[in-house]
Amino acid sequence: MQFAHPGYLWLLLLLIPIVVWYILKHREAHPAIEISSTLPFAKLGKSYKEYLLHFLFAMRLFAIACVIIVIARPQTHDSWNTTKTEGIDIVITLDVSPSMLARDFTPDRLEAAKSVANSFVSTRENDNIGLVLFAEESLTGVPMTMDRAILTNYIQNIQMGMLGNATAIGDGIVTSINRIKSGKAKSKTIILLTDGSNNTGNVAPKTAAEIARKFGIKIYTIGIGTNGTALYPQQNYFGRIEYVPQEVVIDEATLKEIAATTGGEYFRATGNNVLKEVFEQIDSLEKTAMDVRNFSHTEDNYMIWAIMALIAFVGELVLRHTLLRTIP
Repeated sequence: MQFAHPGYLWLLLLLIPIVVWYILKHREAHPAIEISSTLPFAKLGKSYKEYLLHFLFAMRLFAIACVIIVIARPQTHDSWNTTKTEGIDIVITLDVSPSMLARDFTPDRLEAAKSVANSFVSTRENDNIGLVLFAEESLTGVPMTMDRAILTNYIQNIQMGMLGNATAIGDGIVTSINRIKSGKAKSKTIILLTDGSNNTGNVAPKTAAEIARKFGIKIYTIGIGTNGTALYPQQNYFGRIEYVPQEVVIDEATLKEIAATTGGEYFRATGNNVLKEVFEQIDSLEKTAMDVRNFSHTEDNYMIWAIMALIAFVGELVLRHTLLRTIP
């Protein structure tokens, strides 16, 4: 147990002069009553009530002490414990350009990727996982965390059109590197999901891959899209979205080079089941020992002392005016 305001406990020292005052007062007290003879009382002993009168004083002291402890706010103390577990650092880097709404997946590429990513996150209980989104720009959606609820909630709420219409694969990789490079795990991995080719951004994908390699970060690239044609969203003359068939074009050569440069692998996901299988393969990555620190928060624990103070105070009042009542 600890106290939020331990300095108030010094007030307990005030009980010492109060006890001294009570002893001196009791010694100097000489109650008397005028009677003609004390012979009838000569053989009478002391009543137990005389001794209980001191108990009333003890109850009052106890009540005061409990109040002082309440003011000091006793608490259950914070505690840390460290456990060893197996895990790696992972950043899921997800393309959110408009082409991810293509319907060669069910219901579309983005929703399929979100579903599989959430399933993957839920199975990696011991990993630090972050989330980066990219299109024309890149954005850290969730920093590295072991809180699965935050990750899954964010992934479920990802919306299209957040970051423009182009695809900056290199920028997405660099943002992911910045999130993961300071992690403590020996194994650091970026899982990059995209359905297109790099056509904008400040950093070329090959350059980003070289940076990742220098930090010892593996990049697993996943090209999302069926072979042949797919229904892509387009805005018609009336401003409405309609889906038209277009050739599926993925820069597989660049994605393979990114993976090879960093020691990762390239996968082509042509449908929902294949995408799920890809994540299952990545799920078998090597693991490394990590120390996980768990924190328990502080809670006030003064109620029992407040109750004891009330019981002692009320008990003293009741006894003083009933069983142990004295004549002034």
